Order: sequence, then C-alpha cells, then structure tokens
Amino acid sequence: MFIKGISYWSFPGGLEGALPVAGAFERAKKAGFESIEVCLSPAGDLTARTTEAQAKQTLRQAKDAGIQISSVACAIFWEKSLTDEDAAVRKEGFDLARSLIDLAHWLEADAVLVIPGAVDVFFLPAPPVDYQTVYGRATDAIGALEPHARAAGVALAVENVWSKFLVDPLAMRTFIDQFGSPWVGSYLDVGNCMVNGYPEHWITMLGHRIKRVHLKDFRRDVGTAGGFVDLLAGDVNWPGVISALNDAGYSGCLTAEMIPGYKYYPEVLIENTSRAMDAILGRRA
Repeated sequence: MFIKGISYWSFPGGLEGALPVAGAFERAKKAGFESIEVCLSPAGDLTARTTEAQAKQTLRQAKDAGIQISSVACAIFWEKSLTDEDAAVRKEGFDLARSLIDLAHWLEADAVLVIPGAVDVFFLPAPPVDYQTVYGRATDAIGALEPHARAAGVALAVENVWSKFLVDPLAMRTFIDQFGSPWVGSYLDVGNCMVNGYPEHWITMLGHRIKRVHLKDFRRDVGTAGGFVDLLAGDVNWPGVISALNDAGYSGCLTAEMIPGYKYYPEVLIENTSRAMDAILGRRA
C-alpha cells in the first residue's frame, strides 16, 4: 500500500523556507495527503541550527495535523556539493548531511534525500568536475556518512538528479551496492528519469534498493527543465510505474515534488496534484 505524500517545496513559500511548516501540514492534510517531505533550508522553521527540542515541537505539530513526516530533503547540496573541487565546500556539505540525518531522526523520519555529487549543475555557473573524481568523492562521503545514518536509523536515499552523475539505473545500482548497507539506497525521482530513460526500467533494476519515490511528470518533446509539467500532463507511463513499484515490493511513500509555478491561484497546484495522485493510485471516487 502506497502512502500519498507531497513535498514542502510544492507549497508557495516552500522553496524559500518562508512557509511555516505547521501551515504546510494543515494544507497537506486538507488536500488529502497522508505524508509530507519537509526540507532543511537556509532560513525558516527547519535549518542546520534547529535543535532537537525545536524538531520535537515540529513533530508534535505534524501529529496534531494528522500527517506523517516521510523524509527530509535539502536543496543546499547543490551549492555545498559533497564532490566540489573545494575541500572546504565538501566539508560544509558533509556537515550539512550529518545535520540532515539528525533532523530526520528527531522528526521520526527514516530517510533523507541526498544529492551525492555533480559533474556539473546546469543552473549554476561552474566548470565540470571529472566524473571519476566525482565518483570517488561521492563514495568517500556516503561511506563516511553511513555509520551515522545507521546509528540514527535513517536511510541515505541517493537521488537521481540532472548532474551528469549516475545517469542510468545500472550506474546507480552499482554505486549503492558497493556500500553493502541497507542504510544506503535510492531516492527514485520518476520525472528525472525521463530525459534519457524510463522510470519503470529504473524501478525494475533498483528493486529493493528504493527507499523513497518522487513523483514528477515530464514532456519529452521539450527536453529541458521546462519540460516538467503537472502530474498526468506529461509522458510518464503511470500504469507502468505503479506496476513496476508493486513488482519491486515497494509500499512506502510516493511524494509529489511540484515546483510552484501557477501565476494566479498558486494554491490550486496542491489540489490538482492531489486529484492526479488519486487517479495514479486508483483512488478515483
């Protein structure tokens, strides 16, 4: 059985950390979601400076709203990459990852989204980093984080992102398997697969390694970041995705990660996403 979730980033003000998390909990529940992925941000309610007591207060707010905190994400990894050429930046990224694990543990979320590294980032001006170098640095970083994650009971869910690193399911599977740990797995982003593959193929190859799943839709004929569209408006084979997840034995959270983009009535995005997920999950009235 899947758990219907949404990302905090999907709400207006979420990307900036400006939306109070309690408000996101209430809106998510009202829209029919069962879980929410919260985000560690530079500012707002959840940051690297959040204390255990503050996190426990946030957890109580989620429980009062009747919503589960499924996982914790962090966009700061793009600028504080675990594979940056600057060792000081890599150290900042590593410390950030440890804070992310601690925050997830306090929030009773058993997974964190980790961007393992990048050859390049299409929206950040920087020269590319050699792939082999990135692979080695990412391996070292995840390997060093694994004991802390294991002790906290929090899985390191490595996401497939547009970074020219781990761009196919075999590469992702090989990267994960080298650690030999159930605390290192995949955060499978359905939409991110679409630029050069098929998410159902990724699911089949990754199988039990999948710890969390992001739902996004994508139009292949666009082929750029502008190709991300509302759920059911793109080319994702949703029946194939759900069938592959069932075959893989995955029964956890499916989290819609939508980027707020409605010029007028932005709150409608949440309602539309909820209705689309009901259709995808076969929950139509």
